[in-house]
Amino acid sequence: MNIQVQVPINASKADIWAAITNIRGAVDRVSGIEQVEILEEPADGLIGLKWRETRTLFGKTATEIMWITEAEPEAYYLTRAESHGAIYISEMAIVEEGGQNFLRMAFQGEGQTFMAKLMSTLMGPLVKGATRKAMEQDLLDIKQSLES
Repeated sequence: MNIQVQVPINASKADIWAAITNIRGAVDRVSGIEQVEILEEPADGLIGLKWRETRTLFGKTATEIMWITEAEPEAYYLTRAESHGAIYISEMAIVEEGGQNFLRMAFQGEGQTFMAKLMSTLMGPLVKGATRKAMEQDLLDIKQSLES
Protein backbone atom coordinates (compact mmCIF):
# COMPACT_ATOMS: atom_id res chain seq x y z
CA MET A 1 0.00 0.00 0.00
CA ASN A 2 1.36 3.40 -1.01
CA ILE A 3 -0.24 6.71 -0.04
CA GLN A 4 0.95 10.28 -0.49
CA VAL A 5 -0.73 13.50 0.63
CA GLN A 6 0.45 17.09 0.89
CA VAL A 7 -0.77 20.46 2.10
CA PRO A 8 0.49 24.00 1.43
CA ILE A 9 1.82 25.72 4.55
CA ASN A 10 2.46 29.44 4.90
CA ALA A 11 5.61 29.10 6.98
CA SER A 12 9.34 28.96 6.39
CA LYS A 13 11.13 25.67 5.83
CA ALA A 14 12.94 26.22 9.13
CA ASP A 15 9.66 26.61 11.04
CA ILE A 16 8.08 23.59 9.34
CA TRP A 17 11.19 21.51 10.04
CA ALA A 18 11.21 22.55 13.70
CA ALA A 19 7.56 21.51 14.03
CA ILE A 20 7.83 18.12 12.32
CA THR A 21 11.03 17.12 14.10
CA ASN A 22 9.70 18.01 17.56
CA ILE A 23 8.48 14.46 18.14
CA ARG A 24 7.81 15.09 21.85
CA GLY A 25 5.58 18.04 20.92
CA ALA A 26 3.55 16.07 18.37
CA VAL A 27 1.00 15.15 21.04
CA ASP A 28 0.17 18.88 21.41
CA ARG A 29 0.09 19.54 17.66
CA VAL A 30 -1.52 16.47 16.05
CA SER A 31 -5.03 15.62 17.25
CA GLY A 32 -4.73 11.91 16.42
CA ILE A 33 -1.69 11.37 18.65
CA GLU A 34 -2.51 10.60 22.27
CA GLN A 35 0.93 9.88 23.71
CA VAL A 36 4.60 9.94 22.72
CA GLU A 37 7.41 8.32 24.68
CA ILE A 38 11.00 8.80 23.51
CA LEU A 39 12.87 5.48 23.77
CA GLU A 40 16.26 6.34 22.25
CA GLU A 41 17.71 9.73 21.43
CA PRO A 42 20.85 10.15 19.32
CA ALA A 43 23.63 12.39 20.59
CA ASP A 44 23.46 14.39 17.36
CA GLY A 45 20.89 14.73 14.60
CA LEU A 46 17.70 12.74 14.06
CA ILE A 47 18.87 9.40 12.71
CA GLY A 48 18.29 6.77 15.37
CA LEU A 49 15.60 8.71 17.25
CA LYS A 50 13.17 6.05 18.43
CA TRP A 51 9.79 6.56 20.07
CA ARG A 52 6.57 4.85 21.06
CA GLU A 53 3.48 6.58 19.69
CA THR A 54 -0.10 5.92 20.76
CA ARG A 55 -3.01 7.02 18.61
CA THR A 56 -6.55 6.03 17.77
CA LEU A 57 -6.92 4.62 14.28
CA PHE A 58 -9.80 2.61 12.87
CA GLY A 59 -11.65 3.16 16.14
CA LYS A 60 -8.98 1.39 18.19
CA THR A 61 -6.10 2.66 20.26
CA ALA A 62 -2.82 1.42 18.82
CA THR A 63 0.76 1.86 19.98
CA GLU A 64 3.64 1.56 17.54
CA ILE A 65 7.39 1.93 17.91
CA MET A 66 8.99 4.04 15.18
CA TRP A 67 12.48 5.26 14.46
CA ILE A 68 14.11 7.68 12.04
CA THR A 69 16.32 5.92 9.51
CA GLU A 70 17.27 8.78 7.20
CA ALA A 71 17.10 12.58 7.37
CA GLU A 72 18.16 15.67 5.45
CA PRO A 73 17.72 18.87 7.51
CA GLU A 74 14.90 21.13 6.30
CA ALA A 75 14.11 18.62 3.54
CA TYR A 76 12.81 15.23 4.77
CA TYR A 77 13.05 12.35 7.18
CA LEU A 78 12.08 8.69 6.91
CA THR A 79 10.67 6.57 9.71
CA ARG A 80 10.32 2.82 9.96
CA ALA A 81 7.98 0.67 12.02
CA GLU A 82 7.49 -3.09 12.10
CA SER A 83 4.21 -4.45 13.38
CA HIS A 84 1.75 -7.30 12.84
CA GLY A 85 3.91 -8.92 10.17
CA ALA A 86 4.40 -5.77 8.11
CA ILE A 87 7.05 -3.11 7.57
CA TYR A 88 5.91 0.50 7.39
CA ILE A 89 8.00 3.33 5.95
CA SER A 90 6.81 6.93 6.29
CA GLU A 91 8.29 10.13 4.90
CA MET A 92 7.77 13.71 6.05
CA ALA A 93 9.10 16.12 3.44
CA ILE A 94 9.13 19.85 2.88
CA VAL A 95 8.73 20.62 -0.81
CA GLU A 96 8.85 24.05 -2.43
CA GLU A 97 6.82 24.56 -5.60
CA GLY A 98 6.32 27.97 -7.22
CA GLY A 99 7.48 29.84 -4.12
CA GLN A 100 5.03 27.93 -1.86
CA ASN A 101 6.13 25.46 0.81
CA PHE A 102 4.24 22.17 1.01
CA LEU A 103 4.42 19.53 3.69
CA ARG A 104 4.19 16.08 2.14
CA MET A 105 3.59 12.82 3.94
CA ALA A 106 4.12 9.50 2.19
CA PHE A 107 3.36 6.07 3.61
CA GLN A 108 4.30 2.63 2.38
CA GLY A 109 3.21 -0.58 4.05
CA GLU A 110 4.24 -4.05 2.94
CA GLY A 111 3.21 -7.34 4.48
CA GLN A 112 6.07 -9.70 5.29
CA THR A 113 4.10 -12.71 6.49
CA PHE A 114 1.43 -14.72 4.71
CA MET A 115 -1.26 -13.47 7.12
CA ALA A 116 -0.21 -9.82 6.73
CA LYS A 117 -0.30 -10.17 2.94
CA LEU A 118 -3.72 -11.84 3.08
CA MET A 119 -5.15 -9.13 5.34
CA SER A 120 -3.72 -6.44 3.08
CA THR A 121 -5.46 -7.99 0.08
CA LEU A 122 -8.79 -8.37 1.88
CA MET A 123 -8.84 -5.10 3.81
CA GLY A 124 -6.57 -2.96 1.61
CA PRO A 125 -9.11 -0.54 0.10
CA LEU A 126 -10.83 0.14 3.45
CA VAL A 127 -7.56 0.56 5.33
CA LYS A 128 -6.07 2.74 2.59
CA GLY A 129 -8.99 5.18 2.72
CA ALA A 130 -8.89 5.47 6.51
CA THR A 131 -5.10 5.84 6.51
CA ARG A 132 -5.24 8.59 3.87
CA LYS A 133 -7.87 10.44 5.92
CA ALA A 134 -5.72 10.21 9.09
CA MET A 135 -2.64 11.43 7.20
CA GLU A 136 -4.57 14.38 5.76
CA GLN A 137 -5.78 15.32 9.25
CA ASP A 138 -2.24 15.11 10.65
CA LEU A 139 -1.03 17.53 7.97
CA LEU A 140 -3.94 19.91 8.55
CA ASP A 141 -3.20 19.90 12.29
CA ILE A 142 0.46 20.75 11.63
CA LYS A 143 -0.56 23.47 9.15
CA GLN A 144 -2.96 25.01 11.68
CA SER A 145 -0.33 24.98 14.43
CA LEU A 146 2.11 26.85 12.18
CA GLU A 147 -0.28 29.34 10.62
CA SER A 148 -2.25 30.39 13.71
